Amino acid sequence: MDSIIVRPATLQDLGLLNRFQQSIVGAERPFDPTIKDGPARYYDIESLLASESAHFVLAAAGDEIVACGFARIDAAKAYLRHSLQAYLGLMYVDPRHRGQAVNRAIIDALKQWCRSRQVSELRLEVYHDNLAAIRAYEKAGFSKLLIEMRLELPCADADLSAVPASAERPPR
Repeated sequence: MDSIIVRPATLQDLGLLNRFQQSIVGAERPFDPTIKDGPARYYDIESLLASESAHFVLAAAGDEIVACGFARIDAAKAYLRHSLQAYLGLMYVDPRHRGQAVNRAIIDALKQWCRSRQVSELRLEVYHDNLAAIRAYEKAGFSKLLIEMRLELPCADADLSAVPASAERPPR
C-alpha cells in the first residue's frame, strides 16, 4: 500500500471532485428513493473551494487521487452549547482503497483545520442503513446522534376538504 498524502483541493481538481460527487450519489441512491434520476448535485464544490469558511482536501495514494472531503464552518443552532460547528461533507474514498485508513487521514486533516479555527464540534450526515460508512465514522470517533425521518404524502390527488379549516390551504 502506498503512503497516503493529504493535500488541499484546488479549482484544478474540480472535475475530479464532481466525479467523486456523482460516485457518492450513485452509492447513496439505494438508501434514498427521493434522489432524482441522473446527475444530482449535493454541494456547490466550486463555491466551497473559494470559501474562507470551508476547507476541501484530497488524499493521494502514490500518483492517484483516491479520496476527498471538506469541512465547512457553520453557525450552530442557538440552543446548542457551542456557537460554531463544522459540517463534514463529500466524504469519499475510492472503493479500491477502503479499509486502508484513507478516510481517517481525510478526517484527521479536517479535524486539524477545524482546531486551528477554534471549532470543536464536527457533524456529518450518513444514511441509517449505510453500515460500512457508519462503522468508518465510529472508528474515527463519531457517534450517532439523530435520525431524520420522512413520510411521503400522496398530494397530487389529495382531498383538501379533509384539511382543517384553521390550516393554510394552498392557492388554487
